Amino acid sequence: MTSFVLQKLKPDILVECLTSDFRGDLEAVSLLADSGLDVFAHNIETVRRLQRIVRDPRAGLNVLKHAKLSKDGMVTKSSIMLGLGESDEEVKEAMADLRAIGVDILTLGQYLQPTPLHLTVKEYVTPEKFAFWKEYGESAGFRYVASGPLVIMFGLVPQRDRSVFLQSRGAIRSEIAERRFYIGQ
Repeated sequence: MTSFVLQKLKPDILVECLTSDFRGDLEAVSLLADSGLDVFAHNIETVRRLQRIVRDPRAGLNVLKHAKLSKDGMVTKSSIMLGLGESDEEVKEAMADLRAIGVDILTLGQYLQPTPLHLTVKEYVTPEKFAFWKEYGESAGFRYVASGPLVIMFGLVPQRDRSVFLQSRGAIRSEIAERRFYIGQ
């Protein structure tokens, strides 16, 4: 309902919702997907091998898949944190899993340890490696990829990347063609 109200008050707004896994409740996923959202986001956070360590792996991919199937044209988005000890092959596998269920938008960012009680950073990913993942994700078929050290943590996407998305938004969804989109804002 909030999506419809927001869009009625400000027709040029684009509504993205970052969701939980709803404890596997696919009816809840369907209700949200059909609520007027423009982008349904659910973060898988990391590669398969690290899922149980980093987050509850209950329903991540299934949530995204069901959202996509629940509403024709639904744009889906997910994020992966890098620097937890994942291998390049594992990141490629995670991207392939997301593309296999039709995820449109991918963000990749650096994992930063929030407190001493959280997992430690295993690697600080270089800007060159983030550029590689952006290119790899685009070649894998994602419609838009934002990749950089602060992308996930702060939703920071360089203005040039926003411009690229704005130019290609019609290819993602015709309704978005009339709206503005800023990842993480």
